Parts: sequence; structure tokens; C-alpha cells
Amino acid sequence: MEQNKRRYWLTPPDRYAELNREFAFDFDPCPFPRPEGYNSLEVEWGRSNYVNPPFRKEDVFGGSGFTAFIHKAIEENKKGKRVVLITPVNAHINLLLEAGAEVRSAGRFPFLDTETRRPSNHPHPAALFILK
Repeated sequence: MEQNKRRYWLTPPDRYAELNREFAFDFDPCPFPRPEGYNSLEVEWGRSNYVNPPFRKEDVFGGSGFTAFIHKAIEENKKGKRVVLITPVNAHINLLLEAGAEVRSAGRFPFLDTETRRPSNHPHPAALFILK
């Protein structure tokens, strides 16, 4: 494959069918292949959406990045729509979720240096995983 050729990763059909049985999808904001000029970040989504977004910034409509889909998913959900968005995560996250951990946002804050106790210049988003 050419170095500069775009590469997409599709959800396996059996995995999609399993999710579709549960959520009855009626819209795919990220179809493959994407129709010429189509930008799902600028259209109204369906009532039940399966989103397998492009992850490389250069593949996202207008170069806005994957986070644009997160914002759009939240916006559509506020309108009463269901959004099932698949995203890769680190193995330890799946282990915690599979163990039944409750997840809460810890916000974005600077961790402290162990020696100086000064905050980092780069606040990091963090989550709490609570195992009861």
C-alpha cells in the first residue's frame, strides 16, 4: 500500500450485527466509502447512530480531528438521539470496565512533580475508575 494512501478500519460485520440487534441503528455518520463532499459533522444524525469515526486527523472532514466526532455525538445525544461510538482504548481501561468499575471524569488538572510539588505545565485529562 502506498505510504500516502488513506487507510480505514471497518467494524467486522458480526460485531456490527450484534450491536445493531441491541440498538437498532438507523444512521451511519461515517459510511465507507464516504460519498464525495459528504461531511457528517454538518448534518443531522438519525435517532440511533453507530459511529466508527476516522482516527487520523487528515482523514476527518476538514481536518478537524477525532474529537470533533465526540463533540458532535454529545450534541446529537442532547437532542434525544442515541449514539454508540466505538473508539480504541488501552488494555487496562477494558480490564477495569470488564471488572465493573464505575467511571467518573476527574476533569483536567496538572499533576504535581514528585520532587518540587509544582504543577505540570500541561494539565492532563483524567478519569477515576472505582471498583466497589
